[in-house]
Order: sequence, then C-alpha cells, then structure tokens
Amino acid sequence: MDPGRRAMIYGRKSPPRRDITSPRRDPSSRITKPSRPTQPKPSNSTTQNWLSQDEQSRQFVADEDKFVLKQAKKKADIRVREGRAKPIDLLAFNLRYVDTDRDVFDDDDADVDIDVPQPDTVINGLKESELVELEADITPYHTLETNAMNRDYWKALRTICADRRQRLKPMGPEQRAVSSVIADVDKILGPKNLQQLEKLEGQIQAKLRSDEVMDTDYWEQLLKSLQIFKAKAKLKIIYEAIRERRVQLLKERDPEKAKALAESESLGSVARSDPKDTSANSNSKLKHSATAISLASSSTSAPPPGTARFATGGNEDFSQATKALYEREVARGVSENEEIFTAEESVSSTTKPQWADKYRPRKPRYFNRVQMGYEWNKYNQTHYDHDNPPPKVVQGYKFNIFYPDLIDKTKAPTFKIIREHGRRRGESFAPAGEEDTCLIRFIAGPPYEDIAFRIVDREWDYSAKKDRGFKSSFDKGILQLHFQFKKIYYRK
Repeated sequence: MDPGRRAMIYGRKSPPRRDITSPRRDPSSRITKPSRPTQPKPSNSTTQNWLSQDEQSRQFVADEDKFVLKQAKKKADIRVREGRAKPIDLLAFNLRYVDTDRDVFDDDDADVDIDVPQPDTVINGLKESELVELEADITPYHTLETNAMNRDYWKALRTICADRRQRLKPMGPEQRAVSSVIADVDKILGPKNLQQLEKLEGQIQAKLRSDEVMDTDYWEQLLKSLQIFKAKAKLKIIYEAIRERRVQLLKERDPEKAKALAESESLGSVARSDPKDTSANSNSKLKHSATAISLASSSTSAPPPGTARFATGGNEDFSQATKALYEREVARGVSENEEIFTAEESVSSTTKPQWADKYRPRKPRYFNRVQMGYEWNKYNQTHYDHDNPPPKVVQGYKFNIFYPDLIDKTKAPTFKIIREHGRRRGESFAPAGEEDTCLIRFIAGPPYEDIAFRIVDREWDYSAKKDRGFKSSFDKGILQLHFQFKKIYYRK
C-alpha cells in the first residue's frame, strides 16, 4: 500500500515527499562524509621554555642580589677588623650575631671580642651630612635583605636616622609649635613598649578615621612621632637579642669577659634611666633599680603632651575641654616673626580665695606668643643693613589663656598691669640700653587661680589695623589679648 494512503487510514502524519533525484536513504547502509583529518595540537614546549627562562631570569637576579649583599657584609667585617669602619659597617657588624642568612665560613672566631657601639649610639654621634650618607648606605641593605628580622632592623635604623637628621636641621616657623611640645611627647611615648605603642597607634588611626571633630594636624603629628618610637622599640628588641647572642658566644670563648659584659650592659641600661648615679657597687644596683621603678611609675601619670613646660605643681588644668582648646591653638603654629612665650611669674597671694573650699583651685593653661622684629631707627640704619641686621627686639605679645570650665560664664576674665617699686606709667628706672618690665596679671573667677607674666613695659598700639590690630576678647572659653607696641618716629 502506498505509504501516504496508509498514513491517512491510520491517522499518522504522511511522510515528507522525497525528491526523486535525491539518493535513497538506507539506514542499514548509511553513507557518511569522511571527517577532516585531526591536526595535531601545537605542543606547549615553547611556553614551557618561556616560563623556564623567566624563572631562570628571576633566579639569576635573586642570586645576584644575594651575592651583592654577601659581599657588602664581607667588606663591612673586614673594615671593622682592620679598624677603619664607617658607620654603616658598625651597624652591619652588630647584626651578624642574629643573622641566620650569614655564611659561617665568613665568620672569624675573634670577631666576638671586637667591641662595637650600639646602633643608637652610632647614629646620635653623627652630623647632618654624615647622617645623609648613612641613610643612603642603609637603603641597599634594606632593599636586598630577605630575612624578616634583618629588614626590620634596617627599616628601624633608617627611620631613626631620618628623625635624627630632621632634628639637627634649623627649625622653620611652622615647626616651632611642634618642637615646643616635642619633649613632652617624648616623655609620654618613651616609656611605652612595642605592644603599647601598637595599641596606641590603632587608637589614633581609629580616631582619625572617625567623624569626630578634632585637630587633625595634631593627631597626625602625634602618629608620626609614634612611628619613630615604634622604630626605637623594635631596634631595642633586636639589640637585646644581639647582646644575648654575643654573651652566649663569649661564654664559650672567655667566660670572665662574658660575665663582665652582661653586668656592664645591665648597669648601662639602668644608668640610662637615671644618669645621675653611675656607681658600680652592689648597693648602687639596688638604688638604680628603685630609681628606674619610680621613674617608670611616675611616667605613667605624666601630664598630656605640651603641659610639662608649664607644670610647677599638682593643680594644673588637664581637663578634656582645656586639652582640646590647647591642641587647637598649637596646631595653628607660630609665624616667622614669632616665638613661644613662657615667661610665667609666681603670683603672690597672702589669702586663699573665698571659693577655695568649694572648688579645687586650678591653674589655667595657655599658649602664648611673643612677636620679635627689627627696629630700623637712625642708629641701626647707620650701623646695620639687611645682610647684617640688628638684634631683634620685642614688638608685641599674643596671649591665649584657656578658661573652659568657668563657673560664672557671664563674667569674662580680666587683666591688669602691675609696675613694681612704685614706678608709674611712663617712668623708667632701667639702665641705659635696657627696657623696663612689668607684670601682666590675668584674673578669672572660680575655679581658676590668677596667672602672671613678665613683659616689656612700653606703650600699646590700640589701633584697629589688620597687621597691628589690638584684640581683647573672651569667646568659647579662650581669653585672647593680642597687642603690639607703638612705633616711635623721630622727626628731624
């Protein structure tokens, strides 16, 4: 039966009509098109060769760096043994006792007998030009080293070297305010160990990342100082390991010298904490230890940075509000013709203030500036010029006294001028060539005590000029008194 008819009868779909010219499809004898010949895949030998060449190149560079570093250490050892060592050689020779990458065949048994100064002693004894040279010599060591401890050693030395070089430079106007509190920052950060410094670093970084209103310049400067003390702490840890290793080697070679070295190092460490007592007997050791403990305990209760210059007793104002005002004023710095003024005088008071029983008296904090300049009068014009200027004289003052916790904020603090020995305004008791001085006393209500400063007694300029403007205001807890002296012009 015709296939189409069979499909119609049984309800199936009729098959598609076949083209009579097309070949018959027989499933039992299917003709397939031959496939393309399989081409062999390109081998990755060239890639492997390229990678191996790259690895060989890296290995060659690494081996070359190791060779250069090894030769540098060898040269440093030779110069130290021959007594012609440079500062970089002394620093490299110190590291040899804990350097695990050293070749034992490069060591000499007599090297342990050579006394080399401590790294910080080497750096502190150099001039600015020598520090620049040393810093350049440290860089190759730090770059070529692969040992973690060695890299920390050279990194710490480079940081300390840069800080020492910066301190030897003459200070610019913008650095004077920072330098005024640097001793107090040293006193606060100096006693802390590495773990405490790292913890403090995290707190400062968190504070800088927060949205809290603060003096960013101050905290960034404090963070910068903290990095220097971290470097010193790391160097101290590494040098302790160096010293212990040297003592251990000396015990095998010369036990008596090892014992003497261990005792001298322990005495030296205590003497550095208390340089006034340098006796070497057993009783002095106990005294040194007690002194060191008392210094450590007193350092924990030290006042905040920038306050030790003004500390004369235990009644200073260290409140958070005062600290914030002080830090803000410090961050402004000093101008080129200004210097920090701290000529504080003791205030004589026969009786206690009436409020002393109710409130604890406290001394206000301050950040004052004195304005210095040249006076080009007829005499100075004759005897001096701009290349050889005359001595600077006081031209004015800027007082900033902080009273954030006044009980009665409606009454502003005041000041008064006190002339001693019965001298009146306009009179002069000073010898020829000198100037009279007087006391300026600042008075505020509870809980603040009076505070006084000794200043030059000359006539003030009360004009409102921008460059010589007089300012006397009390706002947001700050009493500001800025004034300059009148210039005297001589007519012919």
